[in-house]
Amino acid sequence: MDVLDAVHRVAVLQAQEAASPYLALWNRLATFDPAELDTAFTEQSVVKASLIRTTLHAVHAMDYPAFHTAMEPALRASRLDDRRYTSAGLSTADADEFLPHLLAFAAQPRTKTEVDALVESRLGKPQPFLWWALRTFAPLVHSPTGGPWSFGPRPSYVTARTGPRTLDRDESIQELARRYLQAFGPATSRDFAQFTRLAQTRARTALRALTDGMPKLEGPDGIDLFDVPGASVPDEDIPAPPRLMAMWDSALLAYADRSRIVPPDYRKLVIRQNGDVLATLLVDGYVDGVWRPVDGGIEATAFARLSDQAWNGLETEARALVAFLADRDPTVYRRYAYWWPKLPSAQRPAPRPIRLIGCWPARPGRGRAQTRTRGRSRTRA
Repeated sequence: MDVLDAVHRVAVLQAQEAASPYLALWNRLATFDPAELDTAFTEQSVVKASLIRTTLHAVHAMDYPAFHTAMEPALRASRLDDRRYTSAGLSTADADEFLPHLLAFAAQPRTKTEVDALVESRLGKPQPFLWWALRTFAPLVHSPTGGPWSFGPRPSYVTARTGPRTLDRDESIQELARRYLQAFGPATSRDFAQFTRLAQTRARTALRALTDGMPKLEGPDGIDLFDVPGASVPDEDIPAPPRLMAMWDSALLAYADRSRIVPPDYRKLVIRQNGDVLATLLVDGYVDGVWRPVDGGIEATAFARLSDQAWNGLETEARALVAFLADRDPTVYRRYAYWWPKLPSAQRPAPRPIRLIGCWPARPGRGRAQTRTRGRSRTRA
């Protein structure tokens, strides 16, 4: 399918790092041209905004109005109830009064500096936390600023082309629930609540209203699993190909029971206490390690010994990833490299093989060399 259909199919793509939506689609589509996503961002047929869990996500433009309406109260509370906002002497009324002026001003892309100047001109003094709050819950989307992944480190914002609201909040939460199930079902109400950070009662009410009268699936221990009509569930024996997943990939965060994809022994290795979710290796549909870019290729670390067949599959994926990154950013996620030496060896269930895979072509006259580093095996091509 094309990029627009794919983004709609997976509901939301985590976009805290600009590269992540691109890597997410590269993992999911048989053929993916990143230029198509560039165009979609430029044309605002795919938009990037603060939505689920108060973090940046890329969504289909048609989904944005309902998703934003569903999440807006949570987005507002995350900022307007924050001590940093209230201690600046600001109130909810201040934000609501300034909002129409901001949306009119942002009819064309605006930077933080430009908005700060607008705030100061209207309020008579700088109020940086007013913009800090509004950029999270106002109907604003990120405007492409260039760079390898459409968005650079200094964001620009533009008013979303939402049009009049056609759904109230309850209906919007049901629409978000329907789109969630299409992407990640079968799932429980706890799963939906965990993914969105909506209250359990709201999540349960929305799913029950959405699936009223439809048969439910029975999960472990007799728990109810919700799904949408006509959705397919793969047979148990269908192989899951190896994958090198993006940081914060939505599949890893879609369920309250993370063990559906992340084995319990590995959860703290992958999902860090500060909220970082490392770029992972999937083997047979489960997280089995992490990867990072290094000079010359992709370095992959498994948390347990993998078979040669698994490594061969990961190497094929890594070589394809190296080729994909080459024209954009070969050292993607480099600022998160500090996690690599912090992976605690005491929590590893088995010795950890480290391999450099998916390498750049070897220089003339160089073959394969095997070295030992602190007792770990490192193979360099």
